[in-house]
Amino acid sequence: MTQNPEIEPGTPAPLSSTEVTDLAALDQGTYSQLRTVRNEARLELDGTWHQISPRYVVSQVLQNLIFVAFVLAAALVLALVLDQTWVWIPAGVIVLITLITLVILPRQAKAIGYMLRDDDIVFRKGILWQRMIAVPYGRMQLVDITQGPLDRAFGVSQLKMVTAAATTGVQIPGLAQAAAEALRDTLIAVAETRRTGL
Repeated sequence: MTQNPEIEPGTPAPLSSTEVTDLAALDQGTYSQLRTVRNEARLELDGTWHQISPRYVVSQVLQNLIFVAFVLAAALVLALVLDQTWVWIPAGVIVLITLITLVILPRQAKAIGYMLRDDDIVFRKGILWQRMIAVPYGRMQLVDITQGPLDRAFGVSQLKMVTAAATTGVQIPGLAQAAAEALRDTLIAVAETRRTGL
């Protein structure tokens, strides 16, 4: 049995086509370009950034508007029925913060991305306060897909990766259903091969 001269012993093999379930599904219905900070040179990594679906923003806007309506209804009941006029102050603060969040939500969504590398998956989010997390494939213990009622209606899912260290768990929101399933299957397949090599 001959070894590949280009790969040093002990180096993990790159992702093979059999490990990647449906790579094309990861980019279907996503944003066209990842929004990055001005100093982009620091963030250059090997691989391709994949993004989330714009339907995530629509789903979040609708959920937040329902929350605002609930807060206003509760404040109206307390103010009119129980004569508690002070309730308009906290209700107004909550509504204002929620509306500000909705204004910046599209920019935040465009900054969310993930990259499949040979040894790990890198997740990034944020523009001003940017966070990047690299999760090694061999350390993954659970890959979970969750959907709320409105997320299901818009066809988006949240994929959660759990590792032995709780601080390195990653949640990728706003994935299209096909992308979430393809990414889950890919991560499970790659994690199995990496664990057998430990």
